[in-house]
Amino acid sequence: MLIASQLEPTYARTVYPCFDEPAMKATFNIRIVHDPSYVALSNMPAIDVSEMKDENGSLWTVTTFNTSLKMSTYLTAFVICDFDYVTRTERGNEIRIWARKEAVKNGYVDYALNITGPIFSFLEDLLNVSYPLPKTDLVALPDFGAGAMENWGLMTFQESSLMYLPSDKFTSRKAMIAIIVSHELGHQARGKSFCTFWFGNLVTMNWWNDLWLNEGLASYFEYLGATFVEPKLSLDTIFYDHVVQPVLREDNEIGVRSLSESEDKIKGSFSLMSLFDSITYNKGASITGMLSGFLTQKLFIRAVTSYLKEFSFSNANQDDLWTHIQMVVDAQDEVQLPASVKQIMDSWTCQNGFPVLTLNLTTGTISQEQFLNKKNENSTDSYNNTWIIPISWMRNGSIQPLIWLDKSNKVFPEMQVSESEYDWILLNVNFSGYYRVNYDQLNLKRLAHLLENDPKAIPTVSRFQLIDDVFALTQFGYIHIETALELTKYLAKEDELFIWNVVLLNLVPENLESTLKNYEVYPLLKKYLLKRMLPIYHYYAGFIRQNVDALEDDYFAEVYLEKLFATACWLGLQDCLNLSSELYAKWMDNPEYKIPFLIRRTVCCYGVAVGSDKEWNFAWEMYNHTDSTKEDKDILLSAMGCARESWLLYRYLQYGLSDTLFSSNCTSIVILYVVTKDIGHRIAWEFVTENWPLLSERYGKELLQDVLKVMGRFVNTDVQIQELQVFYNTTLEEDERVATTLQLEFAKFENMERRKLLTKVANWLQKNVDD
Repeated sequence: MLIASQLEPTYARTVYPCFDEPAMKATFNIRIVHDPSYVALSNMPAIDVSEMKDENGSLWTVTTFNTSLKMSTYLTAFVICDFDYVTRTERGNEIRIWARKEAVKNGYVDYALNITGPIFSFLEDLLNVSYPLPKTDLVALPDFGAGAMENWGLMTFQESSLMYLPSDKFTSRKAMIAIIVSHELGHQARGKSFCTFWFGNLVTMNWWNDLWLNEGLASYFEYLGATFVEPKLSLDTIFYDHVVQPVLREDNEIGVRSLSESEDKIKGSFSLMSLFDSITYNKGASITGMLSGFLTQKLFIRAVTSYLKEFSFSNANQDDLWTHIQMVVDAQDEVQLPASVKQIMDSWTCQNGFPVLTLNLTTGTISQEQFLNKKNENSTDSYNNTWIIPISWMRNGSIQPLIWLDKSNKVFPEMQVSESEYDWILLNVNFSGYYRVNYDQLNLKRLAHLLENDPKAIPTVSRFQLIDDVFALTQFGYIHIETALELTKYLAKEDELFIWNVVLLNLVPENLESTLKNYEVYPLLKKYLLKRMLPIYHYYAGFIRQNVDALEDDYFAEVYLEKLFATACWLGLQDCLNLSSELYAKWMDNPEYKIPFLIRRTVCCYGVAVGSDKEWNFAWEMYNHTDSTKEDKDILLSAMGCARESWLLYRYLQYGLSDTLFSSNCTSIVILYVVTKDIGHRIAWEFVTENWPLLSERYGKELLQDVLKVMGRFVNTDVQIQELQVFYNTTLEEDERVATTLQLEFAKFENMERRKLLTKVANWLQKNVDD
């Protein structure tokens, strides 16, 4: 048994009577009565352990804790468990990490213990504010919906966020733990950390509408803490790849809220839980990074320290932070700002969305507008938001002094360029600002030319951002797809995996791989991309064949190599198919052999695809092995759907129906894995329609919804639409028919749009495939 509390935002009131508001701080005296074989933990150290008998004469333990510091109700916490711990003391602060006994015995929490103290000390020194508690417990919970929680003195984590297996050579786990232990942010559930001690526990936002002051600042500082303990990781690059770029992708929908909303608006329309999202965390961190950039880190830290000292043990709002930054700015003369800190920053935190800048090289004019989907007929131009934008820029490779755009457009004479094609300009160098950039044709031509001749003249993060920007601008109707494709010609010289990843996500989206196979664009894409992928593919294939351990410090190889290999195999690169067969055969000869985890999913899929029933049967046998992990089982379920022979796929679907072979929740997964493959979608569709009475009785409508979503991608002709429609009419109730018919209409429209786009891509490739 295990009990652990999670009281943020407003669950303390379900545990004890209180005014459950972040601005109402108090000290707490906590006492827990529990079974003697368990240990009780809370925010403070235990000061007394005694025994008591209940009316039945049973013995209980009573643990009494020291009085807490003054804090908000949501930070009170308790855990009752039978865990073990490892411990060390850092600057008089006892740090204990608790976990299941066997996990502690196997050393799974040692890495977290080794970095916790140093991160603490680093942040104490950096912010010049010492940590006020005598102890800190970190508890690894086998199942924890919140990801992690920064309760003062008793932090709780999902097990996977705290455990590093000594046998796991790869750094991506380490990076994740370092970041989580510096502030869980990853792609899992969002969570918190040490940084939140300073931003949140010590100084708390007045109310939840300024939650970003806790989470955004913590999410920025966690990268500083993680870089300190893992200097080998390129965490600055990881920050743009995992934090800034993903939130730019989300922050352009009309309905997205601003970072700091008024209290009334949130009280009226939001559930508080919905504030714990990527706008609060990632946009908060991105804007903090931008602020630190234009102030310089030295001034920024100085201001933050002064803010923390003034508001310790009390509450603040974003204006209090702006005031402290303003004081620091006024006391020096190196950094000059075009407006007050409050005016600049409110333009980023109180307006929703973000700007796109358009540069005209001939006139030197930069204009700004809100980045919105121009393809949406219903997007009106009533958004006349203007931001005060810091623009870092370079000309012909040399960094220029920072400039500011504080109105809708402005002429910068220094931005006018000469006739020479070697005269080029790059804005928002290294992604330092939270916005996108749209260049005129002249500059894009010059940048494309530069990339082909000397890609390294553009900094790595700027190449990533340039490509991400052009594809986003294409998608939103600002520029034509052909313009974006021009910037991919240089890729044979691109050796950064995370840049390749952004290209492949745009040209070969995961959910469309099977659809693309059915268009004339596929053979052209195959020729064009493979020619450019070969250098980076062979570079990594060499490591996979000879010495995969050499990649253990290559974070991006762990995160993105799978996509590169999967695409190479999908494009039919013979070496990739051979490598998959070789490694899969090696595993069949010796089930103890481990296929390199970096490309395990791809190898299993193409091992089965290229093989016969022998390979498929082996995957089935390994799936049924008792000691397969959950992740391995999922890889195998997916791999068995990769078979190229229709009878194997049909048999697999039949197995899926059997109660004895699968747990019931796997059947729908099996169907989905088959339906998403290029030859599997017809087979799966026939299977679903034939077995509909049984499937619907078992899974109800969810399964059908999922299958129909995928089927929709393949719906191109009126005949296919009729076929789906007939099926709906015979199987669905009236109200469901309406919803699915709408879904079908939408799929049909999307497919028409996609077909138009793919025709353009095919025409462009036709002309450029041999370059």
